[in-house]
Order: sequence, then structure tokens, then C-alpha cells
Amino acid sequence: MGPSHLCLAVAVAAVWGVNFTVIEIGLDHFPPLLFSALRFLAAALPAVFFVGRPKVAWKWIVSVGLALGVAKFGLVFLGMDAGMPAGLTSLVLQIQAVFTAVIAAVVLRERPTRVRVAGMLVALAGIGVAAVDEGTSGPLGAFAMVIAAAACWGVSNVLTRKASPPDALNFMVWVSTVPVLPLLGLSLLTEGPSRDLAALRALDLQGAGTVLFVAWIATVFGFGAWGWLLRRHPASSVAPFSLLVPVFGMSSAALFLGEPVSPPQWCAAALLVGGVALTSITPRRDAGTPAQAVAAPC
Repeated sequence: MGPSHLCLAVAVAAVWGVNFTVIEIGLDHFPPLLFSALRFLAAALPAVFFVGRPKVAWKWIVSVGLALGVAKFGLVFLGMDAGMPAGLTSLVLQIQAVFTAVIAAVVLRERPTRVRVAGMLVALAGIGVAAVDEGTSGPLGAFAMVIAAAACWGVSNVLTRKASPPDALNFMVWVSTVPVLPLLGLSLLTEGPSRDLAALRALDLQGAGTVLFVAWIATVFGFGAWGWLLRRHPASSVAPFSLLVPVFGMSSAALFLGEPVSPPQWCAAALLVGGVALTSITPRRDAGTPAQAVAAPC
């Protein structure tokens, strides 16, 4: 990867890390499920009119939209609204790599190597340290919602592997059309029409800016640039840059939100990032053997 492509990969990781801080700010303006619905609405429109027709079957678009958009992001926004810190959320969500490997082993019959199993155990140890620390200093229920979101992310990763979309941006834009109505319906049922209307009537520049950032910058630009890099470089060269996401997430949360990082959280970060790095190692293949396609991390 040349310098410009390296800078682009780091920029995407930075955008995805800072995105958690932006979400935290946006939750001061919107109820969590309404905020998530607006995020996908802004990501889908007007981009859906410019990316062309879907390039995979609708069953994959709908299934990934429900698993990723409704379940994963709905739980993330609810967990953060319930008190899960933005920086810790960006870190804990990386356990999705373990869920992805386990689900792929069951569904796709992909046998994990010993190194990947070791990585899973190290990452789970990091989650255990983070859970103990959060249980004594924060809402454990919010922590559990983020863990459940990571599991849903693992499901969506395996579904994306099955779909094998040839164009990541096209796929993500069409996937973004699916969660809008379910999330709006859930918001009306659980958060109430009066609360939703009050949030929309009080919309200001900061609130609108958070929606546009998570929709256009984190989603459209982030996934578009990531897919562009994956089409030009091996996945094993691009994927490790996703390990920078919690670095930028925890740093931006500390800088802009004043979130402290406790010694147990540093320990959890080292274990989790190290374990995910081991889990992401791709075994070397013989020359002339085609490499198996690897889905972009979300």
C-alpha cells in the first residue's frame, strides 16, 4: 500500500473511531432508536438514487439490514443511551471478530486455526476484565447490550460473506434502506410519538450535524473508501487497520467528552486488541492457491 492509500485506511479508522463520540453527542438530541433510524434514512437518501440497482439478491440485503441496522446499531445506541461510555463501546464492539469466527465455524464450516482459537481466548479475557470493571463502576445492563450488538454484528458479517457483494458501497446504501421503517416503528412503540416529535421540533445545527456525520461520513464515505481499498489490496493488508478504531474511539472520547480511561480498561484494551489481532491472522496459502474472499469489517 502506497502512502496515500495508507493515509486513507487510517482516515477511515479515525472516522469510525470518532463516530462513537459523535453518537454520544447526538444522543443528547434524539431518543436512541429515532437517532438510529434517522442515521440510516440519511445514509440511504439520496445515495440510493446514484449507486445503481442492487447487485446481490434482496434476501441478503434484507437479512443484513435487519441484523446490522436494526439489531446491532439499535442495541449500540440503546446501550450508549443507557450509560455505556463511547470509548469503551468502540473497544468492546471489537469482540465481533470472535463472534464472527465462531458463527463462521458453525455455519460456513470454517475450522479456526490454533492461533485464532488462542486469539479468541485472549480477547474474551479482555472482555472479562472490561465487564468486571464496568460492573463495579457503570451500568452492567448497558455493557450487556453492547456485547449483544457485537454478536449481531458477527451474524451480519457471516451473512455478508454469504452474499459476497461485488460493490461494498452499493451494498451498504441498499442495506441502509431496510432498518428505517422497523427502527421508526420501534421508536414510536417504546420511545413514544411525543418524545420523537419533541426531538424533531428542537432540531438544531449540532443535532443535524451528528446525523449527517454518522450517515454520510461514517457510513457512506467510510464503507465506500474501505471497499475501494479492499478492491485494490489484499484483505489481509487492509483489515488490520480496523484495530485502530478503538484507539481513535477512546482517544476522542477522552478528548471531547472527558471520559477517563481506568487502568483495568487499558488492560482490557491490550487484551482485546491483541486477541482480535490474532483472530484476524489469515493462514498462509500455497502459491497458486486462490485466496478466499474476506468480508470487510463493519
